[in-house]
Amino acid sequence: MDLVLFDLDNTLLAGDSDYEWAQFLIDRGVLDRATYEAENDRFFAQYEAGTLDIFEFLDFQLAPLARYPRAQLDAWHVEFMDAKVRPMIAARSRGLVEGHRAAGDLCAIITATNSFVTGPIAREFGVPHLIATEPEARDGAFTGKVAGIPCFRAGKVACLEQWLAATGTPLEGFATSWFYSDSHNDLPLLERVTRPVAVDPDDTLRDIAGSRGWPVISLR
Repeated sequence: MDLVLFDLDNTLLAGDSDYEWAQFLIDRGVLDRATYEAENDRFFAQYEAGTLDIFEFLDFQLAPLARYPRAQLDAWHVEFMDAKVRPMIAARSRGLVEGHRAAGDLCAIITATNSFVTGPIAREFGVPHLIATEPEARDGAFTGKVAGIPCFRAGKVACLEQWLAATGTPLEGFATSWFYSDSHNDLPLLERVTRPVAVDPDDTLRDIAGSRGWPVISLR
């Protein structure tokens, strides 16, 4: 059995679910456009440049979750899936996931985006395991803070190792381990697996993949 890890944003999705969730709330009038749209764009640019302060970003991204009851957030997420997420899912992405699932591989989506946003997306793909940044919750309500290690850059490796420890099989216990990603921010994990694959990569990752002989594919 191979271990197969999929990044989500701009990899399985032709877009960024974190960014689009904030835009969805702005479009619904939940968040102030003048304030939040500029900040959303600023953080996204920092992510692409590799300069993102993940804790500053999470303070911004998780704060709205603490302002509304879970039932309201879940209702908005149903709309979000139809309005934003499903249009970002290409047939090739579904086919890639289905191919690995049919082969009997252990599949997981591993993403920096928080599990509230990404949990329903993982279910949409039929991927049984999700490793994501976890928003803190108390008595069923989000606090607006992060719980544990953000699943970002080296933290993505740490979160994977924690998850694998719970399964009883370390990364080295798999003869073949895959990781599909679009971003140079994922280099720490791409360098740990035996089969790194660049998917519609950013320019930095494309250059690195070319120099190291990693496969480059497109799911668009």
